[in-house]
Amino acid sequence: MKDTIFTMRSTPYKFGIGATSEIGSDLASLGLKRVLVVTDAGVAATGLTDRVIEQVRGAGIETGLFQDVSIEPTDTSVKAAIEFALAFGADGYVAVGGGSVMDTAKIMNLYVTYPAPFLAYVNAPIGEARPVPGPLKPMVCLPTTAGTSSENTAIAVVDMTELRVKTGISHHYLRATLGILDPLNSLSVPPMVSACSGADVLTHAIESYTALAFDEREKPSSPSERPPYQGANPISDIWCERAIKLVREFLPKVVKDGRDPEARTQMMLATIYAGMGFANAGVHIPHALGYPIAGNVRGFHPRDYPQKKALVPHGMSTALGAPASFQFTANAKPERHKRIAEWMGVETRGSSADSAGNALRDAFIDFMQRVGLPNGLQAVGYNANDIPALTEGTLKQKRLIGLSPQPVTRSAVEKILEESLVVW
Repeated sequence: MKDTIFTMRSTPYKFGIGATSEIGSDLASLGLKRVLVVTDAGVAATGLTDRVIEQVRGAGIETGLFQDVSIEPTDTSVKAAIEFALAFGADGYVAVGGGSVMDTAKIMNLYVTYPAPFLAYVNAPIGEARPVPGPLKPMVCLPTTAGTSSENTAIAVVDMTELRVKTGISHHYLRATLGILDPLNSLSVPPMVSACSGADVLTHAIESYTALAFDEREKPSSPSERPPYQGANPISDIWCERAIKLVREFLPKVVKDGRDPEARTQMMLATIYAGMGFANAGVHIPHALGYPIAGNVRGFHPRDYPQKKALVPHGMSTALGAPASFQFTANAKPERHKRIAEWMGVETRGSSADSAGNALRDAFIDFMQRVGLPNGLQAVGYNANDIPALTEGTLKQKRLIGLSPQPVTRSAVEKILEESLVVW
């Protein structure tokens, strides 16, 4: 029997220029007395973290600081963060930064509140996928990038170092208590970081809009077993459409001029819209590909990111396989893919349903070129010999590939990866 129900959940949002100045009052209203501010060295260097701490202490709240978040966090880095949080003993958390910071703070909050072996809560088949036992401590997020929507998602992503693959922890209790989105906090984000973050917004929205629908899933045996990612639905569809249109118009402007206040504001709004969509509908093949693409990186060092370790940023990793992925999934939902291509500026009137995949593929490639993303997997250090390992890593993302509207086979993944080695 197919499901007939979907649930919409969302983090409460506060949005607007200068919203950061109200964080002391926001934390006090939650009854917090001792909070841990979590950030990374790059954000700390801008002075934003100091300003946040000043606001928090001005509200009479004791404040600690953890600023050693690793960009694209690993199991090793988050375990160190958990140990720090255990020693500090906060009654709440403030995450200041991008997705890496917010995901690390979520994991700190989880394992301090409900201690367990690290693999206990990690998604199967890599971990045990234990459900989170109950609510976590309050967590307030101040994103500095317009991208991950991690403040509104029920997942935290982590790179399993030895397995060379990314996975996650997924449960609705991970969702933040409040998201404070202040466009001023994104003004100092450099061009490639902005491009990768915005690419994540776009792939989120497209994947959610084209995902297996909520009423195409099997009905769960109990309401508590309905997954956080429930499939495309009429409410998520509205948010996704708006996000796609905003990213197409404003991300190239942000990459060209990061001090453009209107473009930064509209991209922050796109982050909220995409988060409202995909946090409930879910994502599929491009994100499933993105995890092993990021996890198997050898020597790629993207512009504008810390150079001390090789990495393929999350938004970049999902975008590299997106054109071929959407060409593949279009066979299942051609009208939806055709509609997205139109939203992204490709004229499709009068074209056949069979051409929908080509249209969206071309539209996505044009987007990648406009914001300066690399031309395929070869540009970030992969070659045809890497396809078997990348395929294995993709097939482990069962929660994600299960939302593909087109059944995902090993041969399909291999073909998508082959077509993604050089994209244009």
